[in-house]
Amino acid sequence: MEAHWGEGGPVGLDDTRLEDLSPEPLLTRDYETRPSLVYERLRQRHGAVAPVDLLGVPAWLVLGYRESLDVLQDDAGWPKGLENWRARTEGRVPSDWPLGPSLEVNHVLIQGGPGYRPLRTAWDAALKPFQDPRHPQAKRLKAAVTVYADELISLVGEAGGTGLADLSAQFSRPLPLMVASHLLGFPGSQGDDALMDMWRVLDAGPDAEPALERLLAALAELAAVKLKTPGDDFPSYLLAAHPGLSLDELARELFMLLGMTSDHVGILISNTVVEVLSGEGSVRATLSAGMVREAMNRVVMRKPPLVNFVPRFAARDTPLGKYTIRAGDPVWVSSAAAHADPLFAKHVASSTTVSTRAHLSWGAGRRQCPARELASTVAAVGVGRLFERFAHLELALPVDQLPWRSSPFMRGLRSLPVRYELVPMPVRPTVAGPASSPGAELVPVETVVPDPSARQRSSLWRYLTGLIRSGR
Repeated sequence: MEAHWGEGGPVGLDDTRLEDLSPEPLLTRDYETRPSLVYERLRQRHGAVAPVDLLGVPAWLVLGYRESLDVLQDDAGWPKGLENWRARTEGRVPSDWPLGPSLEVNHVLIQGGPGYRPLRTAWDAALKPFQDPRHPQAKRLKAAVTVYADELISLVGEAGGTGLADLSAQFSRPLPLMVASHLLGFPGSQGDDALMDMWRVLDAGPDAEPALERLLAALAELAAVKLKTPGDDFPSYLLAAHPGLSLDELARELFMLLGMTSDHVGILISNTVVEVLSGEGSVRATLSAGMVREAMNRVVMRKPPLVNFVPRFAARDTPLGKYTIRAGDPVWVSSAAAHADPLFAKHVASSTTVSTRAHLSWGAGRRQCPARELASTVAAVGVGRLFERFAHLELALPVDQLPWRSSPFMRGLRSLPVRYELVPMPVRPTVAGPASSPGAELVPVETVVPDPSARQRSSLWRYLTGLIRSGR
């Protein structure tokens, strides 16, 4: 049933309240294994917007590309901020709702209201030195990412020049965590303990809760250090741009940076590798031509890491799709479903030479991901180093048997088993020497690279080394 406008407003709309629609559960086994089929089934039944059950809480899931843009680009009509959630205000959201903790942390991607604009402005200012390619910090960061990537690849090579590896556990997940430690300015290898706790939090295992407590404590301690002794790092820049942040508020933003630059970037790297190795012609062709970012752009249209954005809420009763969304209803935009919308697949993304930038992987409108350039750079360097350092890579499992993990927000691989053959190459120096030394053209002299002995003592490095030894 399509809504259309008459003299009195939209007609043909379904005015049934969300609570009365008996929405079907979204996070099922089918969603874990073949989410595209779930989106298509919902689209066939409901159209561009569907009522779903998120672990016991009803919500609207936006499936249509045009409708997703409407929501993402209209902050006034579809604001963020849990204070806008009617069911929560009325006490109808269970206190033990599994998604509650991740949404209660009132950081920049969750926050609504008047506090958001100065916070986002501060984020943009704090990230600019790392995202502007003309800035020395951006150049140092890119060089550091290259070194971290080579460290991880060389560690894989300790098991032999050929063999089996899990590129998810041994490369695509630890690389962005190491980069995050660089951004946060952790002293020495201290940050690696926090990074391992972030890993545990993202895995949502039985030790996730104590890991989160330790992580937040470590970030609060780091925030206190940066308040007293600022450095050339993200927390110091954020404090300079927003001096009114309390230590607790700063710790929450640092937690957001960790999550933003870890899970999203790691999934993007793995998904790009899978697309290339599984024989997708256009991706492989663009990568072999040196167009790593173009390859990643094609990947995020097919397999975006962030499949569902954090909720927005209807500011007033508003028609969307064939339903009336009541004021205060939660609305979750699904970028993965929007990319599968025929409007997007057949018309928006129909370029055969250079793929469209109209995808929703980073959001749309004024609240696009503030770290999208940073994340893209890290992922591009990581993917580039993989295909330069490995003479041969092939999937160790059929592509349809790769183990995926889905959450309400992200979709990525649990593991990425590959057979590899390394290109023999000299080890890159830990600190670049004179211009004539090997690797000096790739690692600027001023770049400080972690001490290998500190790496061996860190939790992260011990874990990665253990993966190598257990695989022998």
